[in-house]
Amino acid sequence: MRHALVAALLATSMFSLPTTAHAQAMSAEEATALRAELTALRAKVETLEARLDQASPPPVPVPTPAPAPSSTTEVKWKGAPVISTESGWSFKPRGRILIDAGYVGAPSAVSNPALGFTNELRRARLGVEGTIPGGFEYKLEADFASGDVEVTDALLAYEHGPLKLTVGQHNNFQGLEELSSSNDTSFIERAAFTDAFGFTRRVGVSVEYAKDALLLQGGVFTDNFEALDSGNDGISTDGRIVFAPKLGKTQLHLGASAHWRRIGDSVESIRYRQRPLIHNADVRFISTPEMDADSESGFGLEAAVVRGRWHAAAETYWQKVTRIGFADPEFFGGAVEAGLYLTDDTRSYRGGMFRGIKVKKPVGSGGIGAWQVNLRYDHLDLNDDGIVGGKQDGYMASLIWNPIDYVRFMVNYARLQYRDAVIPVGADRSYGVDSFGVRAQLVF
Repeated sequence: MRHALVAALLATSMFSLPTTAHAQAMSAEEATALRAELTALRAKVETLEARLDQASPPPVPVPTPAPAPSSTTEVKWKGAPVISTESGWSFKPRGRILIDAGYVGAPSAVSNPALGFTNELRRARLGVEGTIPGGFEYKLEADFASGDVEVTDALLAYEHGPLKLTVGQHNNFQGLEELSSSNDTSFIERAAFTDAFGFTRRVGVSVEYAKDALLLQGGVFTDNFEALDSGNDGISTDGRIVFAPKLGKTQLHLGASAHWRRIGDSVESIRYRQRPLIHNADVRFISTPEMDADSESGFGLEAAVVRGRWHAAAETYWQKVTRIGFADPEFFGGAVEAGLYLTDDTRSYRGGMFRGIKVKKPVGSGGIGAWQVNLRYDHLDLNDDGIVGGKQDGYMASLIWNPIDYVRFMVNYARLQYRDAVIPVGADRSYGVDSFGVRAQLVF
């Protein structure tokens, strides 16, 4: 607007100037008058510009857009999405599907519908886990394999430095293989004594201390969720100590565990028994009778070594029953195994237990996955102090293929030799049984 006004004033002054011809004959007086007029005109223009400056508002600065805030939520993929925030929250779905099939061959004189071919959905679990700000962790998982909902883990934990406090249903520290996930065992089923002696998750409170190569674990427990009711007053205490130094490229593991459990008034008796090292065959060749008992106590030793592509592990366990009015028998179980990866892989170990493998050359990325072979000797003795439950010796071999981290296929063979078996072959209670099993597994 200012420039338009100046232009209009100049144009007006131009039209008021004399013509060129007349300018050539301009007198001195006229020239002086013209200069005065131009000077006055310039003064008017400056006055008008000053007024316009006062009347016009100052220019409004255009604000610079604020940068978009960076996202505080991160999503990673570890078989399932892991959602985490900078504040300490995290959430991850978890689950597993284990499908088993097998065959048990016994002497022809043994008649049992569980012999021959069988198959089952061994585990079908779904749950969630994560962290909460302040050092808290949570885990909830249920198994749907039986057609009913069975809670496996339901816990809240708090971790601060080397200490960890856990409340809820969780494992109660009964040995290396029992604490290692069923996703990561060397054979389709764990050592015979773990199921025979009733190792299971229980509701309770536990404390762990882990620093450098030392791990201490202990807790007080009641019973499994499935067995809890107002009349169940059973209680147990469990403890475990592990020394696991790393010597160069060699991981060592040495441990011991102890268990004591008062059976409680709601449990009338106790019995120990075992299947032929595959779960889908619902038959027991060794089994104690029902025993009236007040309590049970156990003690276990464990050792393992991992170096490169090979590993070895051994466990033993003694379980004693305090009977009411009778002698107190002590039963025994143990297993020793060795394994070798045929590919350039290694068995994972951390925190006092075996973990899932990280396949170095997975299928789909130019590799053939991880291939492993294992051999095991397994022993279970359920004879003592007048109790004849039988003895079982298992000679076992397995082949495992992990095409990727989350998928696993297993082939398992066992030759089982029985003495004092509870299922006779005519008059003979000492004979052999063949057990063969396969598994397809998905874990996330």
